[in-house]
Amino acid sequence: MSNPNQGLKFSALTRAVFTFRLPILLLSLVATVYLAWQASLVQPDTRLERLIPGSHEFVTNAREFLGTESVGDSSIIRVAVAREQGTVFDYDYLVKLRQISDDLSLLEGVDTSSVNSLWSPGMLWFAITPLGYDSGPVIDMASFDDTAEAMDIIRTNVFRAGLVGSYVSNDFKASMIDFKVLPINPATQQPLDFNALSDRLEQVRQKHQDDNISLHVIGDVKKVADLVDGFGQVALFFLIAFLITAALLFNYSRCYKSTLIPLVCSVVAVVWQLGMINLLGYGLGVFSVLVPFLVFAIAVSHGVQVINAIAHETAKGEDRFNAARVTFHHLHKAGLVALISDGIGFATLFMIDIGAIKDLAMAASIGVALVIFTNLVLLPVLMSYVGVSQRCVDHAQYKLQKKSALWDGLAHFAEPKLARVAVVAALVLAGGGIWFSQGLKIGDLDKGAPELRADSRYNLDTNYITSHFSTSTDLMTVFAGMPEGQCETYKAIELIDRLGWQLANTEGVKSMNSPATRAKMNRYLGNEGNLKMMALPRDERVLSRAIAVSGFSFTGGSANCDHQKLKLELTDHSQETLQRVVGVVRDFAAAHNDSDIWFQLGAGNAAYEAATNEVIERAQFEILAYVYGIVALMVLLTFRSIKAVICILVPLALTSLLCQALMAVLGIGIKVATLPVIALGVGIGVDYGIYIYSRLNSYLALGHPFRQAYQEALKTTGKAVSFTGLTLAIGVATWILSPIKFQADMGILLTFMFLWNMIGALTLLPALAHFLLREKGGEVQAEWSSRASEAV
Repeated sequence: MSNPNQGLKFSALTRAVFTFRLPILLLSLVATVYLAWQASLVQPDTRLERLIPGSHEFVTNAREFLGTESVGDSSIIRVAVAREQGTVFDYDYLVKLRQISDDLSLLEGVDTSSVNSLWSPGMLWFAITPLGYDSGPVIDMASFDDTAEAMDIIRTNVFRAGLVGSYVSNDFKASMIDFKVLPINPATQQPLDFNALSDRLEQVRQKHQDDNISLHVIGDVKKVADLVDGFGQVALFFLIAFLITAALLFNYSRCYKSTLIPLVCSVVAVVWQLGMINLLGYGLGVFSVLVPFLVFAIAVSHGVQVINAIAHETAKGEDRFNAARVTFHHLHKAGLVALISDGIGFATLFMIDIGAIKDLAMAASIGVALVIFTNLVLLPVLMSYVGVSQRCVDHAQYKLQKKSALWDGLAHFAEPKLARVAVVAALVLAGGGIWFSQGLKIGDLDKGAPELRADSRYNLDTNYITSHFSTSTDLMTVFAGMPEGQCETYKAIELIDRLGWQLANTEGVKSMNSPATRAKMNRYLGNEGNLKMMALPRDERVLSRAIAVSGFSFTGGSANCDHQKLKLELTDHSQETLQRVVGVVRDFAAAHNDSDIWFQLGAGNAAYEAATNEVIERAQFEILAYVYGIVALMVLLTFRSIKAVICILVPLALTSLLCQALMAVLGIGIKVATLPVIALGVGIGVDYGIYIYSRLNSYLALGHPFRQAYQEALKTTGKAVSFTGLTLAIGVATWILSPIKFQADMGILLTFMFLWNMIGALTLLPALAHFLLREKGGEVQAEWSSRASEAV
């Protein structure tokens, strides 16, 4: 049989790779062993500050005013101790509450001094009696005993202290314990292990929970720990996707070697990625934990193209060495362009000033860079030794020669009639996508922790607390800054009072506390309950004493008397609520800030959520612009044709638009967990278009008519693209069943994007190419074919 590739001039890179096959394999083996060891050392990254925009004004303000405590309310854990029968005013219940409070206060990582419950010495009641102003602890140990009279006293004290709704539930069936979590473990001087703390909290829960007593635990620290606990589920779905991919790949190739080698190379890319992440000092963040699967998906996508091409070269009569070498020569440029586009596209996520997204960008960029070697170099080298089986070759020839209604039908998209239908359909879909995407929201749209399922333990605990207590889990702090020593001037407190009044009357604000409300209440209590005295005195000495009276509300000024705080509880953390509150503060600050006092937002999880929403809202279009700009540039440099850029990018843009419409319809907001999906989908989807366009170029360069060229491209690359798109879509579709909600959301979106990118590459790309490249007939065809031969 004559050599089908006789006269083919191999590039210097091709000659070098296949000359040094053995050293490449040996170095790869050593690297795999070493990086596998490093990968085993990767730890979850649970730092809360990685989930918020580090340089946003709200966060920098929190650092300025609070120093190392800038995480603030995000590190608060709340534990509701509920009973099924009876009320909290019961001797046995209160004894149990004290035991639970003591156990929690002794946990490693808990700031013991911050523990608050009905038993806390600082939990005081206040009252105006016939003898004057009086106060005392809610539970007085001297009078605490198992009598109805003692329980009645505690009930009265709870009402006097105004604890109903905050530390005692509205139905009197539960009471609250809260405390702060230390950022640094005092025993080890290392960052606190949130998962270990969560495990200890669960031990306390199991120790004290019984048929009548239940514990409900919430807080950002607990939420992150519960997400990390779900990492095992991520690994399970990775395994399921691996098995599904293996089964489909074997069915596609009918060869064990052609199934095993691409999967091994793809897994090697993931192992190397995890090892490199550990070497660089990174951990697996809450959201970057899904990146290894995406790297696996990208690797499989390119691996299938390589195996498919090797099988066809072998079917032409090449031996295993030459089949691998010819395949590398023909595919490495298109694969390199696609992967570089992927990597640079992922790297644009570094623009977003949120640590978790930067970690994701780092992990994805490293993974894609490694796929360039493992699946474009290592895979052909391995196949040059093992080759494909005769069964694989026979099956490839059978598929190549077999008449298929599907591929014949798809080839019609290169003809005028279906090409027009495809373009019109794309325009209609684009119009629908624009219409429905108008409802796309920024931020979280669900209550509780939207990263978890509604029926997760954490969200059930959140629902219990929010439905039985008047307190909120969405907190925000507004800072009022002053020159040192000026935090108790009448001007400052009066402006704080005015801002507090506006905020208290803003829709979405559940409660507001400030030094002004504190001063008013203390004046009222200190003057025998005279309502006329519930006002701010202009005498600053009296005002200072009113603010300084201990026991009410929450806080006074700072140690240097250079700032005050307004603390807000919000009804939810939706974008609309956050925008309203932030708008009130900013408008007030613009009208009243001067050299004596200035208002700034602010700490608290709701403030950080608002900051995150602002960053994401600005970044969403910038990211898409940069991703598409970079991909367009890479395609332009490769094919040196604006028409090529249009043919490859328009289907991708349509998929991105439809994905945004899908998010709006399904109620999935653009947030830290979902913003990278669109960029990732574009990065992976561009591979389809580049491979099909490149193969189409090569057939056109040989002088094939346009329809025939596309039909031949479908028989080889088109089949590989369709197989890859379906396989990856089926793999990520399993994520929809995940108990982790953000993984399920990503599964929905990635499944959609994988399928639509595949459909667009197989239908819309040839339709666009038909109109862009065939309008002027043979003259344009010949010019384009010349460019194609140079590019390929």
